[in-house]
Amino acid sequence: MRRYRIAGGTVNQTPLDWAGNVANLKKVLREARAAKVEILCLPELSVTGYGCEDIFLSEWLPEKALTYLPELIEETEELLTTLNLPIRHNGKLYNCSVVVHNKQILGVYAKQYMALDGVHYEPRWFNPWPNEQEDRIELFGENYPIGDITFDFEDWKIGFEICEDAWRGPDRPACRLFDKGVNLILNPSASHFAMQKTLDRIHLVTESSKSFECTYVYANLLGNEAGRMIYDGEIIVAQEGQMYLRNELLSFQSSQLKWVDIAPNENKAPQESLVSPIEPKEEEFPKATALALFDYLRKSGSKGYTLSLSGGADSATCAVMVAEMVKRGIEELGKMGFLKAIGKSEFSDLNEKEIVGKLFNTAYQGTINSSAATLNAAKTLAESIGAKFFDWTIDKSVDAYTQTIERVLGRELNWEDDDLALQNIQARARSPIIWMLTNITNTLLLTTSNRSEGDVGYATMDGDTSGSLAPISSVDKHFIRTWLKYAEAELGYVGLAPINALPPTAELRPSDQNQTDEDDLMPYHIMVEIEKLAIRDHKSPVQVFHDLQSRNLESRDLLKTHIIKFYRLWSRNQWKRERLAPAFHLDEFNVDPRTWCRFPILSAGFKEEIEELKKS
Repeated sequence: MRRYRIAGGTVNQTPLDWAGNVANLKKVLREARAAKVEILCLPELSVTGYGCEDIFLSEWLPEKALTYLPELIEETEELLTTLNLPIRHNGKLYNCSVVVHNKQILGVYAKQYMALDGVHYEPRWFNPWPNEQEDRIELFGENYPIGDITFDFEDWKIGFEICEDAWRGPDRPACRLFDKGVNLILNPSASHFAMQKTLDRIHLVTESSKSFECTYVYANLLGNEAGRMIYDGEIIVAQEGQMYLRNELLSFQSSQLKWVDIAPNENKAPQESLVSPIEPKEEEFPKATALALFDYLRKSGSKGYTLSLSGGADSATCAVMVAEMVKRGIEELGKMGFLKAIGKSEFSDLNEKEIVGKLFNTAYQGTINSSAATLNAAKTLAESIGAKFFDWTIDKSVDAYTQTIERVLGRELNWEDDDLALQNIQARARSPIIWMLTNITNTLLLTTSNRSEGDVGYATMDGDTSGSLAPISSVDKHFIRTWLKYAEAELGYVGLAPINALPPTAELRPSDQNQTDEDDLMPYHIMVEIEKLAIRDHKSPVQVFHDLQSRNLESRDLLKTHIIKFYRLWSRNQWKRERLAPAFHLDEFNVDPRTWCRFPILSAGFKEEIEELKKS
């Protein structure tokens, strides 16, 4: 049997951007035809975009999506491909792949399993198609098969798994496809990015190709499609347990096409140049965040970003990510390509650092409790990356608020009785003026909360949580501190040195109190281990204690104290998590109730479970 040119294509789509989405798909189809690709797998729901949310419930969205099929079908001469969109059939909405060959529809595969874990709520919109069932559907005046169907194409018998279909173990469609003699499985996917998730996908695709004795093609969506989820555009082709194709992830391109020449029973070893290496977590983090910031900027039509740069680890990470956005965008798209994409062609005569300065405002907002060290750290970093840097104090605003409430209460505030209020007013007093700068410059305000702070509510509402976007709130503080040292040493951000030398601190108490975050809370490396078990794995306080005790992280009594503190702070601060700015999903889990972790705002706060832990 001869070799066939088989490809995966990825596209960076946007919900309701019909013209842009269709243009991206046409570009891939035309490139595939020019490259003489014979079989092409495109991503899930790539006509509409995956993130249409409750607009999927409308009657008009699926109807309108169908109207774009004819012009896409016209681009399929001598090509077999998948056009993926929602289709309403007999009053129910299905997530479908319309299979087209040489300008002719062959039929429609309908997804059988809906994702309902973590960030996914697919059953809210789509119906699962019953396995082994087939029906007929009318499209453009002709009748075609729809449902759990396969397709014959020369030496290939083709079956489908759409994203979640493949993750259902022994109940997955591939088990039945194997019994039907299918030797090519196409998987159009919209699988959200998480650091190192590619390892799971590679295992899934390669093991599937081995277990089901087939060629397996996987194609994922690309980019920050709708604000929170990031898609990495992964394309994989495997056969008989070997990977023949894997692309580099997280491209700034609007589309990407990758192919390999392969026979149904390939006996040639994979070509190394077609299989991109797996990147470490430390490299995935800036690539994904930079791409997400780039897409958020251009899709929102904003003129740039603004950040309150405190001299601490979190705001420093956000600052570096904006610089990475410019650096990586220019590297991949070229300077003019990058500037055109964000609508800033007038900056063409500027160098990279100067472009950062045009797109990025930073401000150090000091108080009497701030140190020269953090001011120097913030200024050093801003200057090193080219960001515009402002420096002002907010003491007059804080004094005005404090004096007003003192007059109302008839007493002076003091740190012994009013500690929390005196800390919070400083954080809140920073918000109005940084918002003012943001509004004047028509930019987006970044908020700097990390996941560890979200866990325990270590953030001031309407203060350091103020902002339009929270780029790092799905990443824990322990990782951030480690990554900043990596960025200084390996990515060339020498301006991080003063920040990496400082312990994390809110600098809200008088300097003689030597305030640090870990003294206020607990060591961050302990918190992240508690968090994984308590939040990611949904374990009780006693279960968390038993799991961690054997690891000798700290003394038995101190571990109990920290676990109790974590659960109490977690419970009482759900209302804060409900109000966090939209966040990128970057890690295996997050604490955003909109996208991963739902928890009651009112609860008993694990009262009985904590008593059980105390007695254990």
